[in-house]
Amino acid sequence: MAIPRKGSRLITVDGKVYRWAVRHKPTYVQGLGWAPLTFAVEDADTPGQVLSVATRSMRLDNWLGLPGTPMTPQVVEQSIRTALTAGWEPDRSDGAFKLVLDGSSVKHRMGSAARAVWRRQAGGAVATVSHSAITCCAFCGR
Repeated sequence: MAIPRKGSRLITVDGKVYRWAVRHKPTYVQGLGWAPLTFAVEDADTPGQVLSVATRSMRLDNWLGLPGTPMTPQVVEQSIRTALTAGWEPDRSDGAFKLVLDGSSVKHRMGSAARAVWRRQAGGAVATVSHSAITCCAFCGR
């Protein structure tokens, strides 16, 4: 499914233009602080496989006033590079590639220090990025 042009932003990574967006309103579980901030990325010219990125941070507009971190173009750029390294194929037309950012300081150290582990899952691939240890996911910590 393509990301709507309205409310999305363009970003250029290594000479290729991508479109990215954060949902306008939090989902119910994001509003309650049960789920983290997520954003989607796709190739701006020929939409194909969508990259879905889940962060460790809560949305700033959650209903309980929990602390969160704003999504910056720097984090998006680093997430795109990490996903491409982990096997995301933006030109592929099926499914979604899910990237889970693990660790509170991923946005600052995601370059060469990050380790990406990926595995296939129904409907797409999942990549977990960790600094201290390889984990199952950002939620269970195993």
